Amino acid sequence: MNKLKYMFLLAMIFFIANTNVQAQAAKKTKQTPVVSGAQDREYWAELLYKIASPVILNLSNSTLKKNMPVEVPPGMKSDPFKKVTYLEAVGRTMAGVAPWLALPDDETKEGQMRKKLRTALLKGIANAVDPANPDYLNFRTESQPIVDAAYMAQAFLRAPKALWEPLDAVTKARIAEEFKALRTRTGAYNNWLLFAGINEAFLLSIGEQADPVRLEFAKRKILEWYQGDGWYSDGPSFSMDYYNSYVIHPMLVDFFKVLSDKKRVNVEMYDTAVKRMVRYSEFSERIISPEGTYPAMGRSVTYRTAAFQALGQVVLMEKLPTQISPAQVRSGITAVMHRMFDQCNNFDAAGWLVLGFCGSQPEIADGYTSTGSLYMATLGFLPLGLPADNVFWTSPAADWTAKKAWSGQPFKKDYHVEY
Repeated sequence: MNKLKYMFLLAMIFFIANTNVQAQAAKKTKQTPVVSGAQDREYWAELLYKIASPVILNLSNSTLKKNMPVEVPPGMKSDPFKKVTYLEAVGRTMAGVAPWLALPDDETKEGQMRKKLRTALLKGIANAVDPANPDYLNFRTESQPIVDAAYMAQAFLRAPKALWEPLDAVTKARIAEEFKALRTRTGAYNNWLLFAGINEAFLLSIGEQADPVRLEFAKRKILEWYQGDGWYSDGPSFSMDYYNSYVIHPMLVDFFKVLSDKKRVNVEMYDTAVKRMVRYSEFSERIISPEGTYPAMGRSVTYRTAAFQALGQVVLMEKLPTQISPAQVRSGITAVMHRMFDQCNNFDAAGWLVLGFCGSQPEIADGYTSTGSLYMATLGFLPLGLPADNVFWTSPAADWTAKKAWSGQPFKKDYHVEY
């Protein structure tokens, strides 16, 4: 009997061990489910809607100031931020959703989301510049509105037929007056010059008189601060951060597009700005790790996916270098989004973004950061402005540069460029 028990025990141990080995082998050989470009697009669209809808829907209902929390860095008081944070949320969100909302209506789930947001945003824009509305936004005091009016201007430039032309005459006139009111203030001696410049470029684009000094100063200083190989310094001294993507490349390209269309600069100046942004986009694609992470370096890391605005704008313009396929960019950025938004809780209970990079990390927020600032994250979604049948969305998934490099695959070597 003891012998039988012993043999039975050995058999059970062998069975369990063999089962564990088989399970481990199966785990090792299990393939990651193949995700199509259409599934990636669905994920992007639903995520952008989740981020942007609290801002846009509340603004359309005149409840933005009532419902949006104002989270600020530890030790700081929220009252000063309330003068500027709401325009931050609106301007930045507008700039990110504009290309997507510019797509034509259709009966898909995504099309219905776009239409709902666009309809609400048009109503919200009217509310934002109506002095009698509870959500009338502050363009008139503080320096910060220079920045966030610039993102609103960029939204109008990116989607004029969707976001500017449908507005009524009163709203358009009010917007022009609010932008002109920004001229009573100045900002920092860095990328802020570009904010002032694009505000004037927007006025020029709608037939208003632009301030030539602000246009010229922005143009001259930003070009003087070019360091080479696709990098600008943010002011007289260079700092390693994401401001080339948050602001400088995308806004400079849009700025020069208006000026070249209006014959204020030659087209070669615009073309050079585009080439430099394309070169910078190569670095943006290479910083995406095989796991879908990227370095949390420099100022304003709480802007999250805005770090990929320049790369996204190159995609939107269909200007990617030949050695970078649209599919590898889509796959890389999608991996970042999954890593950042699926594995980090970046929203509060009501759906508003929280201060942090991966989840709630208020201690890493800069002294100028509040809840409204965080909606820069929408700027990472510009490729949604490409239609669903574009090769960016229809190509099979592909490995991006770092994933190729760290898995022993061939990948393109990188060299300095001159322009």
